[in-house]
Amino acid sequence: MKGRLAFSKAGHDKGKLYLIIREEGERVWLADGRTRGVLSPKKKNRKHIQPAGQEFSEEEVDLFFEKPAWADNRIRETIDRFLRREMAQEDRTECEQP
Repeated sequence: MKGRLAFSKAGHDKGKLYLIIREEGERVWLADGRTRGVLSPKKKNRKHIQPAGQEFSEEEVDLFFEKPAWADNRIRETIDRFLRREMAQEDRTECEQP
């Protein structure tokens, strides 16, 4: 799952989109590039997230730890782009419905 975007399904951050930057057993570590960067990820139970789409390879995510400020910027841009695509798709779907 590392490199995938995922929505939080539970907790005070419910509905928020993150990038999975690490996984271990039933735990995943999430970053959004804003409040939760690569160096201070959020730890969450795997059952409390909903995967949304693959954005980075595992190798790319591993490189994020070498340049965390650059990585946080990439994560922010990726999340913003994904959310814009989702909103545009919803708008197209609404227009198609009679």
